[in-house]
Amino acid sequence: MDKLNMVMVDRVIKAALEEDINYFDITTDNLIGEQQTSEAIMLAKEDGVICGIGIAARVFDILDETVEFVKLKQDGDIVCKGEIIARIGGSTRAILKGERTALNIMQRLSGIATKTHGFAQRVKDYDVKIVDTRKTTPMLRFMEKYAVRCGGGYNHRYNLSHSVMLKDNHIDACGGIRQAVEMIRSKIGHTEKIEVEVRNLEEMKEALEARADIIMLDNMGIEEMKAAVELNKAATVRAVIEASGNVDESNVAVYAATGVDVISVGSLTHSFKSLDISLKL
Repeated sequence: MDKLNMVMVDRVIKAALEEDINYFDITTDNLIGEQQTSEAIMLAKEDGVICGIGIAARVFDILDETVEFVKLKQDGDIVCKGEIIARIGGSTRAILKGERTALNIMQRLSGIATKTHGFAQRVKDYDVKIVDTRKTTPMLRFMEKYAVRCGGGYNHRYNLSHSVMLKDNHIDACGGIRQAVEMIRSKIGHTEKIEVEVRNLEEMKEALEARADIIMLDNMGIEEMKAAVELNKAATVRAVIEASGNVDESNVAVYAATGVDVISVGSLTHSFKSLDISLKL
């Protein structure tokens, strides 16, 4: 939670609670007295990596600041099926009303962290970073990128303002890699880096000659990727080499073995499975 903007966290939680409760909880408010209290546990129903436990705690705090949320696990911890993640005590109404919002957020973030951990483990013997992309849930990007970090991955650019990335459409519109790099370099500050997407070895050579800071190898075959890495080693000014496209758990180690510096994986945040977590009174 120390790496999350709490103003943004609260904004998401309050919007989610408003969506789920709206006017009032017709079931809970008619069955449970205002003074009734209960104890509950959060339980892992499968193995995985926990993420979002501080956000879950904040859900209950917003509903009723007297609710006590005791974290037994921290973000980034590996849990096994059956382990208790947290204990909650206080207003029964607040616990029941916050349950779904807290679980929805935590299950999804833990799913992303778990998937990222799987990728990171497969390339742990290589000097390479697993990074995410902008393929995130609208308005939840900051949380999802945090989950990637909790799983042992790294973040690519946060948004379109964060850093320069010249993709195929930018390059084609500008008439080529050299022209696009020269044009953008003349318009940005000295602290900004330039990443160029290339589709083949000829474009790789152009990007190196243009002195791109980062070169993304887009959907290249393994042998072509190895050749691109060798071209970079021989260059006067080397670039950071990123592999991208069609990466999954079955082939990520093969990509890493080519010698690239970074492997970007869109599925970390667009094709994950939520971790099964339950809350029991």
